[in-house]
Amino acid sequence: MEHGSLGAARVTDQMAALVASLTREVADFPEPGVQFKDLTPLFADSDGLSRVTDALAEGARGATLIAGIDARGFLLGAAVAIRLGVGVLAVRKAGKLPPPVHSQTYQLEYGTAALEIPADGVELAGRRVAIVDDVLATGGTLAATARLLSVAGAEVIGAGVVLELADLGGRRAVAPLPLTALRTI
Repeated sequence: MEHGSLGAARVTDQMAALVASLTREVADFPEPGVQFKDLTPLFADSDGLSRVTDALAEGARGATLIAGIDARGFLLGAAVAIRLGVGVLAVRKAGKLPPPVHSQTYQLEYGTAALEIPADGVELAGRRVAIVDDVLATGGTLAATARLLSVAGAEVIGAGVVLELADLGGRRAVAPLPLTALRTI
């Protein structure tokens, strides 16, 4: 099993097994042929959530701010930020924040989407930011988040995800950003 690292993060077979054991597989969702990986049981399990938070926090050491991607990344990002004693920034889907905002558009399979962060009220220049999300698939959202934070003046030091779907090429899309994945399939 290949795992990237962010800082001193060390992904173990035990962690991967924990994530696997608490992941619900849903066939044909959101469309036929897709085997959806639902992490809701993992997040609802106190020990599972605590251990995942610890592992992601270990990988984010050195960050002065955690950026959680809309929406499950909000849950993980806040937990990791609390563990590290730093703040959390919610990276939102377009249209959810009052202006002014920094915005980054990116390609989806069929069309485009945009992510936003506040342009006022949170000083990002010089901040060391680690990005946290639940799943890395094609990498478009995570790569757009890294670009968005960089344009706003932050130093993006790496990213951490609970689950990486390796066949979809997300790691290549975010390279050379250091990436920790707690389970890679």
